[in-house]
Amino acid sequence: MSALPPSEYLINRELGLLEFNRRVLALAEDPTTPLLERLRFLCITSSNLDEFFEIRVAGLKEQLRVNPHRTGPDGLTPRAALREIAKRAHALVARQYEVLNDEVLPELAAHGIRFYKRSQWTPEQAEWVREYFYNEIMPVLTPIGLDPAHPFPNVLNKSLNFAVELSGKDAFGRSSGKAVVQAPRALPRVIQLPTEIAGCEYGFIFLSSILHAHVGALFAGMQVLGCHQFRVTRNSDLFVDEEETKNLREQLQGELPHRHFGDAVRLEVSDMCPRETYEFLLRQFNLTHDDLYQVRGPVNLVRLMNVPDRVDRPDLKYPPFTPGLPQQLTGSKGQDVFAAIRAGDILLHHPYQSFQPVIDFIRQAAEDPQVLAIKQTVYRTGTDSELMRHLIAAAQRGKEVTAVVELLARFDEEANINWAQQLEEAGAHVVYGVFGYKTHAKLALVVRREDGRLKRYAHLGTGNYHARTARLYTDFGLLTANEALCEDVHDVFMQLTGLGDAGEHAHLLQSPFTLHSGMMAAIRNETERARAGERAMIVAKMNALLEPRIIAALYEASQAGVQIDLIVRGVCALRPGLPGVSENIRVRSILGRFLEHHRIFYFWNGGREDVWLASADWMDRNFFRRIETAFPVLDPKLKKRVINEGLKPYLKDNVKAWEMQPDGSYRRRSRRGRAFEAQTFLLNLLAAKA
Repeated sequence: MSALPPSEYLINRELGLLEFNRRVLALAEDPTTPLLERLRFLCITSSNLDEFFEIRVAGLKEQLRVNPHRTGPDGLTPRAALREIAKRAHALVARQYEVLNDEVLPELAAHGIRFYKRSQWTPEQAEWVREYFYNEIMPVLTPIGLDPAHPFPNVLNKSLNFAVELSGKDAFGRSSGKAVVQAPRALPRVIQLPTEIAGCEYGFIFLSSILHAHVGALFAGMQVLGCHQFRVTRNSDLFVDEEETKNLREQLQGELPHRHFGDAVRLEVSDMCPRETYEFLLRQFNLTHDDLYQVRGPVNLVRLMNVPDRVDRPDLKYPPFTPGLPQQLTGSKGQDVFAAIRAGDILLHHPYQSFQPVIDFIRQAAEDPQVLAIKQTVYRTGTDSELMRHLIAAAQRGKEVTAVVELLARFDEEANINWAQQLEEAGAHVVYGVFGYKTHAKLALVVRREDGRLKRYAHLGTGNYHARTARLYTDFGLLTANEALCEDVHDVFMQLTGLGDAGEHAHLLQSPFTLHSGMMAAIRNETERARAGERAMIVAKMNALLEPRIIAALYEASQAGVQIDLIVRGVCALRPGLPGVSENIRVRSILGRFLEHHRIFYFWNGGREDVWLASADWMDRNFFRRIETAFPVLDPKLKKRVINEGLKPYLKDNVKAWEMQPDGSYRRRSRRGRAFEAQTFLLNLLAAKA
């Protein structure tokens, strides 16, 4: 096998992402998924597709403009990839609205949760809507009549807009016949009716329906011939010039507003929109028919995401649970986290186990007079973060606080800029990592004075320091006082804040220096053992597998007889089951209630069973353009836990598992024997109350 696999052995990344979103949609199709969660998965599919167009399709369109003949690792040109994307994405969106209109909405209505169309309004509902329009909506609307003095407006990315067709003349004698009404983002897209007006427990009306019904009030003396909702998706990648940047934060602050007005990449309209109108809109946005998506319903399903939270129907949602705690932390409320860590490494498995010990780790460090310094990476923490507030409090108390804030965490740039400013104002040292390399490692380090000497404690994780997503994403976190491991973490922070060569680490593998070579060496070790007639096995769990040299090494290992199981939630460029190439490789994807997010790399290694946890997927960017870490699980008991909780249940799952086929498609794993679902098993095993 060559250093890079032939293109026919690789799956296109964008097509793989669409396959992933097809599996997300399958959760909305599944009648065993609780009904309000089916609605939520429809919204998640839409949100995923938004980002797919904003970043991946936008990138391909830029490639088409700059270098149209350049092929990707899979051999597709940008034009060929965009053509296939359009075909699959249109089919996916059509199915999405079928599920919404033909399955989910009728079933919700049967349970007293109704979304009323204009044709269904009773006289009482119509009167309530009229008053709501005049009191809550009309005062904030700005209709724009199109004429030479009012050209087509520069509509915001993903905003709700209406193309209005008019006849007659306005107060100034103008009669262009066209206008645009932009719905301010402050307006809710779904309005809940009072119960006595709704005639059911929960009645909702779309903002688009209200505007359609009363748009004539915005154009006094003119006749509305048509009103058609539309939404445009724009390129949302930020451009930062490494050569010219003097202050990254300042440049980003200047660049963020432009995200709303990048080049258009997709136009969504209702299926009732006439050809003349959507052709006019396509011309305005310089788009083709492949970029047009006509939908049977609201053009932005993402804005229905909060509906399940507004409906108090526990019987239509996943049952609530209380995250558990490891045995070492089940003492009194005033548990000394540092004493618990000194007694032995602590492994946290989120969301089944609580994220609170991580918050307590930083909180106690902030409050403890014996703690001298706290260092932490900040990638995604959210706009309201208790962890960040504890770091700020620590700095205000005079502790040495260092925050490595990644300003280029996509779609979290603004939140991270705000936290960086607050940390600096509190007296913390704020650095932005290394330009050109996103800091994606999940590390925290606490330095504490004990018995006259300094002792270090660390947290290393596979997921972000984000309390909300820790209830939704599966991740592992390790709290440790292991001196060698803490020294490695210290060295990484020294690299990020200072200048100097990358030193040798006792345990950590780090991108962009040793992570790729370390993984390649582990794969080759299994390959050589298989060739020598020994047992050889690799099990790896991650979000994405794309890096060609890793894939080539896995193909080579398969041909040598290594048994390889890959659990890849999202896109996988490797083709399993190719005769003579990857017959010993199986790829599965698990999708369920929680987003599978932990990265676990297991190598049999002659029975030593090496287990690594990492912040990195097996992707080019994670190996070569990011600062990432992978850390070994050294404690034998905790290693066994990772295998028994993070790998074995997923290999056994026959309910939520999809098996990848050689052509890149996926099939549900056929169920043999008793049903087994990994996430349910782990909830019952680890949660305090499930």
